[in-house]
Amino acid sequence: MLTLGAFQIAAQQSASLARNAARDKYMVSATDVAGIREVIPDKYQKRYDEWKSEFLSTDIGKAQWEMYAHHPRLVLTITIISSNSEGAGSGKYKWNENGELVAATISLGSRLDQGFPTSVYYPVMNALEPFESAKLISGNTLAAAKLAHEFGHIMKISSTRQDLYSLQVQLVPIYNKIFLSNGHNVADPRLVEIAQKIGGNPVEIWEDREYWGEANAMLFLRDRVEKEKFHCRLFAKIKRAVEEYAKNYEERFAEIAKEQGAIYTCGWR
Repeated sequence: MLTLGAFQIAAQQSASLARNAARDKYMVSATDVAGIREVIPDKYQKRYDEWKSEFLSTDIGKAQWEMYAHHPRLVLTITIISSNSEGAGSGKYKWNENGELVAATISLGSRLDQGFPTSVYYPVMNALEPFESAKLISGNTLAAAKLAHEFGHIMKISSTRQDLYSLQVQLVPIYNKIFLSNGHNVADPRLVEIAQKIGGNPVEIWEDREYWGEANAMLFLRDRVEKEKFHCRLFAKIKRAVEEYAKNYEERFAEIAKEQGAIYTCGWR
């Protein structure tokens, strides 16, 4: 169901994507050296190193970092910004002439180790709040989970066709304009046609991307807390939020929980 609140959030994200698209023009020089570029202001270096170390303390974190550090094509830039201080974002995507993703940027907020997003779209990161309050985990774990979320975005966009992404950037603003002017009627034939072309309505596209990010955050936490006594309490909290707000994506999260074997499923089936 396309609610106005969800639509407004998705519209903001779409506007950001459109700005990135206009600026970056989807191309990158063949001379750029692939790998991870860490562009961190000196005043944030210490905290960034702690967040990175927490991410790399897990097998999945190390594997994903190594994958991009030695990627044959992709230049992944990681930086810290003062705006959106408790959040993070991915963008500045560029493709080569073969339609392969060759550049992307992860922007981390300067206070990434603080602030818990809503459970509606972020059931994994939100679930950490009571455990951080009880000092069972540190803010660095929260920050690393947010970093994992953004790595999930990069992996998702890497598997998205350039022509589809470009079409979404082009047509989503048109969809939004029609939706706001037709009384929020998603059955409008014009909107139905656009949704068919771009793989869903703007909210569905945005939700799918965010839940892929959350799935990767869950992969990180699965490794990070697998030997902690509160492991099942954390996974149960994630499960309740997924069942309430992300029922259509439940299997995506259940598969991660079940990968550890029956002893670790913590109620996931």
